Amino acid sequence: MRCEILHTTEYHYPKPAWDSFNQVRLHPSNETRQSVRSFHLNVTPDAEITSHKDYFGAIVHHVHVHDHHRHLRIEAQAIVDTHPVTLPAFTPFSELRPERGRNSEFLVPSPRVPSGQWPELFGVLRPGPGDDLPTFLMDLTTYLRRRFTYDTQATDVRTPLAEFARTGHGVCQDFTHAMLGITRQLGIPARYVSGYLYSGGEMRGAEATHAWIECLIPGYGWLGYDPTNDCLALEKHIKIGHGREYSDVSPVRGTYFGGGQGKLDVAVHVYADQ
Repeated sequence: MRCEILHTTEYHYPKPAWDSFNQVRLHPSNETRQSVRSFHLNVTPDAEITSHKDYFGAIVHHVHVHDHHRHLRIEAQAIVDTHPVTLPAFTPFSELRPERGRNSEFLVPSPRVPSGQWPELFGVLRPGPGDDLPTFLMDLTTYLRRRFTYDTQATDVRTPLAEFARTGHGVCQDFTHAMLGITRQLGIPARYVSGYLYSGGEMRGAEATHAWIECLIPGYGWLGYDPTNDCLALEKHIKIGHGREYSDVSPVRGTYFGGGQGKLDVAVHVYADQ
């Protein structure tokens, strides 16, 4: 599937701002399941733009606007081809043992996914060593989709996982952090993924950057699961990057001098051709 993405981030300030510096993670990744044909980053007003790869391999752009301004527009345009993938065969949980030491960074607690008895808190039965890992993960994806209510007004990026567990209302970041908490407590290496979603009006979370989880399947590799939409992350999911949690892959964040309390507007459009 060929996907065209237009992601616009705009800041409006009541007073002039200057020395605005933003970290921008909007460049889709190149990997087995997707290929980036083109990427352009357009910034108004004129900005100094540099880039590097972060610890997890994502391309990060640094956008620095020196002059006084009351409006900042960051527009990312990308064309990405997503490719079909084969799915894993039966894989018992016992095969995870040798993988845990090599992937410990995706098992340890983090600020937004702290340590806790998340399987029990969310009512998830712990699997046995002979149970099939891919089947368990798909069943868990379905369970979380049915248990929680998608509500764009209920949480923000600072909402603790424990609060989401209590209310059961949230957005894709909350669904993903919940699944991360459960899988890591079960010894399944899992990472947070930020990206885009082509929904065609069928799925939730396409109005902004989307989030899902990738879990390690021994002998296969990393496979994406989207608990917000109860599906695998396949050709309609366009990955930007991954990390331990949201803060590792937040799309745009930065600082500025002056300006007062700014207003943020974000618009994401994904067009696809089968």
